[in-house]
Amino acid sequence: MDGIFRALADPTRRRVVERLNRNPASVGELAQLFDMALPSFIEHLRVLEGCGLVRSQKTGRVRTYQLAPEPLKLAENWLAEQRTPWERRLDQFDAYVMKLRESDK
Repeated sequence: MDGIFRALADPTRRRVVERLNRNPASVGELAQLFDMALPSFIEHLRVLEGCGLVRSQKTGRVRTYQLAPEPLKLAENWLAEQRTPWERRLDQFDAYVMKLRESDK
């Protein structure tokens, strides 16, 4: 999961994931969206593929990438598990602040 969050920490890679969420695309189609050298862009694709967020398939000379939703689901589940304790902490903090306000009156 660390690799997933590390990959998504980069705005270029997040935009690639957002784009691939619509439909698969070739390296050329994806690279057109970014103002960078092709080797640099391909490195972003390697990072995404390395952590399992995307898969690629080569047909002839064209490599096409598609989103692999399973790792995103893993990250989503982890975040959901973290939400409950934080919501409880915020509720406790809110109650504490309200109690302080009451005692100031």
